[in-house]
Amino acid sequence: MGIINGKKFIDRIDQMNSEIWVDGERIVGMLSEHPAFKGIIQTKASLYNLQNNPCHKDQMTYLSPETGDPIGLSYSQPKTIEDLKRRRKMFEIWARHTHGLMGRSPDYMNTVIMSFASSSAALLKGKENCFPENIIALYEKAKEHDLSFTHTFITPQINRSQYNFDSSKEPISAKVIDKNEQGIVIKGARLLATQGGITDEVLVYTAPKKFMDPDEAFAFSIPSNTKGLKFICRETFVGEESHFNHPLSSRYEEMDSIVVFDNVLVPWDRVFFYDNVEAAVDFMFHSSFHHFATHQVLTRQIVKTEFILGLAELLVETINVQEYQHIQEKLSEIIVGLETMKALLEKSENDAAFDEWGYMRPSLLPLQVATNIYPKIYPRFCEIIQLIGASGMVTLPSEKAFESEIGADLEQYLQGVNKTAVERVKLFRLAWDLTMSSFGTRQTQYERYFFGDPIQLASNLYKHYPFAEQVNKINNFLSSSE
Repeated sequence: MGIINGKKFIDRIDQMNSEIWVDGERIVGMLSEHPAFKGIIQTKASLYNLQNNPCHKDQMTYLSPETGDPIGLSYSQPKTIEDLKRRRKMFEIWARHTHGLMGRSPDYMNTVIMSFASSSAALLKGKENCFPENIIALYEKAKEHDLSFTHTFITPQINRSQYNFDSSKEPISAKVIDKNEQGIVIKGARLLATQGGITDEVLVYTAPKKFMDPDEAFAFSIPSNTKGLKFICRETFVGEESHFNHPLSSRYEEMDSIVVFDNVLVPWDRVFFYDNVEAAVDFMFHSSFHHFATHQVLTRQIVKTEFILGLAELLVETINVQEYQHIQEKLSEIIVGLETMKALLEKSENDAAFDEWGYMRPSLLPLQVATNIYPKIYPRFCEIIQLIGASGMVTLPSEKAFESEIGADLEQYLQGVNKTAVERVKLFRLAWDLTMSSFGTRQTQYERYFFGDPIQLASNLYKHYPFAEQVNKINNFLSSSE
């Protein structure tokens, strides 16, 4: 079958009837019509339509060697640097369509599934309680049916001590409580499945930690409508459907959810591994996951930064503050951040190398540097937008106000140097929705913690950086006779 279109995606999600709870109520009826999900589902549908567009199809797909059908390029396993660059160009098309504001556009999880199939399957081969053939089977099914995924791996924040053990009678963190001839049984919860319930599948795995409970060392993927699986959503950040009032949240609010496993049976052919701490470590840290996933993320973040830079400059032009040096300095900060990220992405591709299974991995070091930079600069970029907009970010009438009898007053007093009042307010509402609304502040927190605790990211960069050459130079200098 290969790639699907937007209608197929919507029909598939509506027909699943997954158990999703919002504001204490279970959703009944078509999910695609629910106010909390309508915008994001339509946006995702537009992405699937984009890969069918004749203008983009050659850039976004490749032909399946088995069926000859077009497959989404994010599922491709790169063998050359050109393959890597082609994947990146595909990421850019989808990212530009959503301005980099969808952290879980389908290409992210497609890339994750591809990376696990390209490396983890081999890493798990021959190990106890491991079924690497199931990873390969999922990958083949996903690419041939253009499946969509969310994932969950974070344990509930009951006690974040390094030495915490879950001693409650009933499991809090999802764990294996039984196994039988049909599969393993999971009970407990995992956090933060972005787009939970609005994808075909949920990929579940473990983020290894100190003194890990073997009952929590597992990985599998199951359909989102599996019996006993429920998604408990946070409050929606969709302000309303109006693109004028809420230009971003009305389109790109992805929703985050707690995933609850109420004695969920995971069939054996869906289990990748269980009761194996070593496998959990290999699955995450010795696979190509971080190489390929970060390559996709950095591409999206660059597009997002381009969007922020364009927004900042248009604000500057609209209120005519280009001549002030403090404004020029602020815009230069964004430019420096953007060009730094672009250089790191290019270096990761130029320094790419084959892994032991013959796949071309982007160099991890520049990507790790980027993951340390972006959590710091993104909040600053949002602050710059707020500082440029100043009080103009607060006095923002609604679309309905412009259509009322006070519309003439608004047109007179809210116009810009080169824009009508409506145009100016639309621009400032965009800046507000990106940086100050509940949607915007969630975006900031999301980028801060996309790849985990920033302190731990910095620590990992330090621990794995190749210092030897630099240290040897200093030792040679100190031991020289001159």
